[in-house]
Amino acid sequence: MHIDNEKIEMPILHLIGETADQLGLECYVIGGWVRDLFLHRPSTDIDVVVVGSGISLAEAVAKKLGRGAHLSVFKTYGTAQVKRGDLELEFVGARRESYRHDSRNPIVEDGTLKEDQDRRDFTINALAICLNQDRYGELLDPFGGIDDLERCIIRTPLDPDITFSDDPLRMMRAIRFATQLGFFLDGETFDAIVRNAHRMEIITRERIADELNKIMLSRRPSEGWLLLDKTGLLPLVCPELVPLKGVEVKDGRGHKDVFLHTLKVLDNLAETSDNLWLRWAALLHDIGKPKSKAWDPQAGWTFRNHNYIGAKMVPKIFAKMKLPLNEKMEYVKKMVDLHMRPINLIEDTVTDSAVRRLLFEAGDDIDDLMLLCDADITSRNEEKKARFHKNYQLVRQKMVELEERDRIRNFQPPVKGDEIMQILRLEPCSTVGELKTAIKDAILDGVIPNEYEAAKAYLLKLAHERGLC
Repeated sequence: MHIDNEKIEMPILHLIGETADQLGLECYVIGGWVRDLFLHRPSTDIDVVVVGSGISLAEAVAKKLGRGAHLSVFKTYGTAQVKRGDLELEFVGARRESYRHDSRNPIVEDGTLKEDQDRRDFTINALAICLNQDRYGELLDPFGGIDDLERCIIRTPLDPDITFSDDPLRMMRAIRFATQLGFFLDGETFDAIVRNAHRMEIITRERIADELNKIMLSRRPSEGWLLLDKTGLLPLVCPELVPLKGVEVKDGRGHKDVFLHTLKVLDNLAETSDNLWLRWAALLHDIGKPKSKAWDPQAGWTFRNHNYIGAKMVPKIFAKMKLPLNEKMEYVKKMVDLHMRPINLIEDTVTDSAVRRLLFEAGDDIDDLMLLCDADITSRNEEKKARFHKNYQLVRQKMVELEERDRIRNFQPPVKGDEIMQILRLEPCSTVGELKTAIKDAILDGVIPNEYEAAKAYLLKLAHERGLC
């Protein structure tokens, strides 16, 4: 079958094919670029498999591209990479693989194109197009990948039990591709993941986190998390989410399924933000509810302080999952901690002081926090949802007005600690910190404006009251 598509008439593909002909090598573009060609998705990463030395072809292609082409050779793996601008070419020799039971790292040997296609994870990633000039554009589809693309199916080329047992990361990749592409897992493929879920134990947390991040950045990340749950992988990749599942009923009163609510919040947020770490905050925003759940005969089920409990859980979850333990983790922790605060500001009686304190604590992340709060409105009652969204708009307006007037976001007390020591002739001590905090609280509470002279006068007043001057 020959491909009649203008996208394969790329000069770079013809250059690769002509160079391969000169070297007497068979070469094919394979994998994701071919898949995305049929799905009409943009792709700048081109994988080329060579029956022979992929490194030799990469070196020759880089030489022909000349200035601006950067060649990287990885002799240990028999691969090479050529980059020029946004274009990224990966060259590898065709190979066959075998596995040991205790490792996903294969034993690699030179192979044929058919053997190379056999080792591919899914039929839609095993499609190959010949680049040699006498066969240019010929499609090789030994496993029915085109039919699977049309049916929106994720299926392994060979026995899925062997495929997943050999390399258990492919189970995560199956779910990730299904989520990214909006595809379905083939029945045998799904069942094989269930049977081989335990094999995930040999996969490093870093590789799992990489797949989870790709799921999180999908259009509807909930689909990936639901598949992780249904296949039995959820307890292995993020066990803290499992206790969120289910509804407990007492005296005829139940609570929402927190797991399903969480996934709805995540999808809501995905519609308004592609911020990966805000999406993680959405996934973890109610993570403290199982530990805080209690029954109150009057109020029913309660989850008091679940935001605070959840925030304390975030660093441990990030550490275990090998997610970054830097400002990204601190950002997620802050979002989880503060996500209940804005809902307390929707009453008409809310004080300016409360709004100022939220602005101060959220800082430049206040807009992200409000996106999370909007996403957290998942009621099926449309009138109730509309009322909450309207109330949040009123809170936003109040924040804008106070920020314009008081400049609270990320503010520091106008009188610094060293100046307090100089004015009052104090040595470094706890009193200096107490005075600085008192000035900050006075500004946040609206006792004094956020201005230097007012803050200095308030400092002198405090010092006089405490007998410091």
